[in-house]
Amino acid sequence: MDATENKNYNEDIQDNDDELFDEELDIDTIEDAPEEEEPDIKGRSNAKGLLYDLLFYAVLIFVCIYILPNFVIQRTIVDGSSMANTLQDGEHLYVEKLSYRFDALDRFDIIVFYPYGRDSEEYYVKRIIGMPGETIQIIGSDIYINGEILEEHYGKDPITDPGRAVEPITLGEDEYFVMGDNRSVSKDSRTEEVGNVKKENIGGRAIFRIKPLSRFGLLD
Repeated sequence: MDATENKNYNEDIQDNDDELFDEELDIDTIEDAPEEEEPDIKGRSNAKGLLYDLLFYAVLIFVCIYILPNFVIQRTIVDGSSMANTLQDGEHLYVEKLSYRFDALDRFDIIVFYPYGRDSEEYYVKRIIGMPGETIQIIGSDIYINGEILEEHYGKDPITDPGRAVEPITLGEDEYFVMGDNRSVSKDSRTEEVGNVKKENIGGRAIFRIKPLSRFGLLD
């Protein structure tokens, strides 16, 4: 090989080295290029979580302020002595408002009802004695249900006034006969003024005494 050819051969090698160097620069340039910013997914997630929290608390407040007191449970205060000794004047009770809606009331349950209809704010607290469809009569100090003596121990004193129950009273399919435990002073289904209590006028079943603390607990 002559000197000229050797020179050309060296130049070719140099040119090839330059091309490889340029390619390496190109690769480095690609690797060092700034990446595109990703969407702010975390920010959107936080905003969505905040929205869910607000909706949850809004629903919770609605349930506590409207649903619970109107359809589930309500606080009631006893006024008077017609349910002594079971309940005393001024005691605070919790009344659940589901039983009567599902026809789940039982004999001897204590109920809150509106004797003059729901348009009136006045309510009474009494005990269920007669159930829908039954015939009630009071003879002497005894209560008869469908001709048989009712065994019960809730009366504070013996009955002295049978009122309208001196004659047999047959209840309708949506009616209850109620009496106060303090039967000598109670204005209840024995009177014409109160009469049979219709289901539509029942506000709920008293289940728990919360005040005074000395008598705190479930009601019997």
